[in-house]
Amino acid sequence: MARIAGVNIPSQKKLGVALTYVYGVGKKVSIDVCEKANVDSNTRVNDLSENEIKNISDVIASSFLVEGDLRREVSGNIKRLKDLGTYRGVRHRKNLPCRGQRTHTNARTKKGKAIAIAGKKKVTK
Repeated sequence: MARIAGVNIPSQKKLGVALTYVYGVGKKVSIDVCEKANVDSNTRVNDLSENEIKNISDVIASSFLVEGDLRREVSGNIKRLKDLGTYRGVRHRKNLPCRGQRTHTNARTKKGKAIAIAGKKKVTK
């Protein structure tokens, strides 16, 4: 199993798909990395030589922000918004969607499981 940017990438998949297992590397970036490292993106990871894996790791490390550094930057950006008290920061703080989605009926993923309101139905005798 090859290890790139601190992540074990699956060895049975093609390189173009396997590189997307690294946080911050999508389909386009993985193809760009393969071109810069002079490796075909259709080769399987277990067919790569140690030199090719080293070239890919060097290209990713020098050109892109991935894994821990990217996660740190994203969380720092969110923390900055919260500290400034911007609209987006307040929405992050309240754990609500911050990109304009409606919340009256949807947003269950962000808000969490629906909570029943106690005593809503009136009991009549």
